[in-house]
Amino acid sequence: MNFEEPVSGLLTRIAAALERLAPGPAPRIDFDAGAAFIWQAEPEAFLPVEAVNRIPLSLLKGIDRMSDTLISNTERFARGLPANNALLWGARGMGKSSLVKAAHAEIEHRLREENGAANAQSGLKLVEIHREDIASLPQCLQHLRRTDHRFIVFCDDLSFDADDTTYKSLKAVLEGGIEGRPHNVIFYATSNRRHLMPRDMLENERSTAITPSEAVEEKVSLSDRFGLWIGFHKCSQSEYLDMVHAYADHFELGVDKEQLEREALEWAATRGSRSGRVAWQFIQDIAGRLGKHLNV
Repeated sequence: MNFEEPVSGLLTRIAAALERLAPGPAPRIDFDAGAAFIWQAEPEAFLPVEAVNRIPLSLLKGIDRMSDTLISNTERFARGLPANNALLWGARGMGKSSLVKAAHAEIEHRLREENGAANAQSGLKLVEIHREDIASLPQCLQHLRRTDHRFIVFCDDLSFDADDTTYKSLKAVLEGGIEGRPHNVIFYATSNRRHLMPRDMLENERSTAITPSEAVEEKVSLSDRFGLWIGFHKCSQSEYLDMVHAYADHFELGVDKEQLEREALEWAATRGSRSGRVAWQFIQDIAGRLGKHLNV
């Protein structure tokens, strides 16, 4: 310590050090700033999303049954009626995350129309939480619990590996614990895995545990917290082409039908799969070659 330092300077440095150690102020949250937000775990904040990356519900082809189920569940929740957490699982690129975002937009639009104010913000908000921030979900819900809005908390591509224990805290948040899930929050997740964990992980539990059935039950009980399971399967060639035609018509690409289908099938063949994502990637490619913009 410099004993020749003026007392005022020393006090200033001490005050600055204490300020750094003290917890920061609680985040100011304005949920009227938008319809969608991203949860930031550190420092805690809800970041407004100016324009959600989504496509209209009408462009999601081949998933009518799944769409009807999720829309119905979301609308009940938005109206304050009982509704379930939903797990959208299955084939890659078949519109799981797109459906969640489109369902939010559809119900938000219906609520605005009923209120007679086309530009007004509805009470239904979409909050995305990233997979790596799942451990902070309890803190996120504490903020949401204190407001009058209703929230869809959405985690895309949710899954857990063998050494990951955060699934235990997620189980408690969804339906367990003393507080339980806030009445104004519903949780939607997408995953390629029905039980959110790889099959070899479940099989390893069976082969190494003293009581295999109990070990497996511990792992799969997480997916049981989702009252609604919506499965997505690989699309047929005709469904794939329906998706391509829907996009081409919507964006008025003006491509000959036979040429469009031929190029779309060639595109899918080079990728070894057919899906909504592959159809969208093909449309982006052909629109770029035609010099046309895709304004969703």
